[in-house]
Amino acid sequence: MRGQPDGRGIRLRPARVGRRRDHCRTCRKPAPPHLAGIGNRTLPQGPHPRHSRVVTLEKLLRTAGAPCLCAFLLASVACLPINKDSTKPKSAEANASPTAAPAEAVKAGSSHGTRLPLPLPKEIARLPKDGGKEFNRLIFESSPYLLQHARNPIDWRPWGEEAFAEALRLDKPVFLSVGYTTCHWCHVMERESFEDEEVAALINEHYVCIKVDREERPDVDNVYMTVTQMMTGRGGWPMTVIMSPAKVPFFAGTYFPKSDMIQLLPHFAEVWKKQREKASEVGQAIMESLRELQAGQAGGDLNSTHLDACYRALRASFDEKYGGFGRRPKFPTPHTLGFLLRYHHLTGEEEAVEMAAKTLRKIRLGGVYDQVGLGLHRYSTDERWLVPHFEKMLYDQALFSIANLECHLVTKDPFFLNACRDTLEYVKRDLTSPEGGFYSAEDADSEGEEGKFYLWTGKELEEALGKEDAAFFAEIYNFEDAGNYLDESTRKRTGGNIPHLSLPLEKLADERKLDPGQLVARAQSMRAKLFALRKKRIHPQKDDKVLTDWNGLMISAFARAGRALGERPYLDTAKGAADFCLRELRDGEGRLLKRWR
Repeated sequence: MRGQPDGRGIRLRPARVGRRRDHCRTCRKPAPPHLAGIGNRTLPQGPHPRHSRVVTLEKLLRTAGAPCLCAFLLASVACLPINKDSTKPKSAEANASPTAAPAEAVKAGSSHGTRLPLPLPKEIARLPKDGGKEFNRLIFESSPYLLQHARNPIDWRPWGEEAFAEALRLDKPVFLSVGYTTCHWCHVMERESFEDEEVAALINEHYVCIKVDREERPDVDNVYMTVTQMMTGRGGWPMTVIMSPAKVPFFAGTYFPKSDMIQLLPHFAEVWKKQREKASEVGQAIMESLRELQAGQAGGDLNSTHLDACYRALRASFDEKYGGFGRRPKFPTPHTLGFLLRYHHLTGEEEAVEMAAKTLRKIRLGGVYDQVGLGLHRYSTDERWLVPHFEKMLYDQALFSIANLECHLVTKDPFFLNACRDTLEYVKRDLTSPEGGFYSAEDADSEGEEGKFYLWTGKELEEALGKEDAAFFAEIYNFEDAGNYLDESTRKRTGGNIPHLSLPLEKLADERKLDPGQLVARAQSMRAKLFALRKKRIHPQKDDKVLTDWNGLMISAFARAGRALGERPYLDTAKGAADFCLRELRDGEGRLLKRWR
């Protein structure tokens, strides 16, 4: 992200704008008059590219029998970018802020890093069902992500049959927005559109609006992310879906700037009113494909031929210079590195180990890893592992720790053992609740800016370390006078620097003919000073919900480290988290619950 803007392979580049067409460039049939000129247009999407992979959808729609559903689809989809929740909450008082926010200050409570505190539970209990003038219906939820949107001027509702019944009663389509607490582009879309009165008026007038936390409802997210990928060829978060009251989607995408929201919201409201039959055909065709996908037959047993083919594919896409696979953006994919280590164990292929080791080393040395405070950021926007999306997810820490531990056990290289230890130290310090469970994530943004908490200017460095040490640190950690951090939307330098290393400190010492122990100690001392100073900054928001599945991964990481290294503290941490899950994340019949907050 999965779009994560957060995710799933989104390339963040300015979009191109296509020329006017009055026919479908796929089937060559004339576009209906109301679609002429927009059927194959690509709207400008800010940081997003054109989503051009629509051939499968066009073929699919032509089989549905319409004379030119291609034109309808391209106007309505392709021209734009690409269980019941079981919880055991803390006491309501523990989730509330000590004071309620005054109504006149609502505008300040936004995604700019100045969110106002929530009212006390007893005050929430007195609010009307729709949240009243200051809030919407999300104020009654416990998800941190949904509560972030509780002051939006949009009449958000949580996912549930009540919302769809209301859409049916009003004969309105449903506007579904899916995201998660620490997603940077979710914050951007909230700031640009969901807090904007003009956009809110359009959404409230034409749609019944539903907000979903993908970490709270992975079942909903999985279905509509598959739909989004089928419609656009891409996916990510925030995810935007427009559907009928029967939950049948006829439009899907990811992030949209306000300018596009102003266009698409009335457009699809008009489609719903005047072209409902065609919209239904689009939706039904998508749902039929989704059913076929879900009903697919399992393949045969895994054998060495499959493993060899997988290895060859990874080898072909491996980045020899920077490690990792493919170009930008680059995700850590520790599960892939685990496959390579196991493939080496099975076949003796040394190159498999080398690929895994090089990737882990480049990640740990890069800007995608927090060199000052430890912990792995979400992913790198470039091929060098330099500029990340700055959120830190619990599952990434777990899988990265395990991959480094396994690489150490294979190579006996202490570099990977230290990388494992560093990551576990970060989780123990910053993502462990007093009750023993592990929190979900830390946000990318603070004070309304992505990465602000993690960036350093030369002036800040000199004030923290003094002139001599600042110059030394800047040289070792590759600072640049103009900054090495590029704003993702503008691609312009901001003056901020992301500390990163070109080589491990011990090798840098060899190159410079310095004592390795002294260099490591000096660097550690300087990082400690920077960390102490950074703690005084406004911190990114912490997503303090405890997810059962992510906790399972992190428990496994601590337990594996404790067993492999024979170190009791790691085992104690794993046991404490496991005890917490067994105590707090089971219902009366012993079934595991999804989350706790």
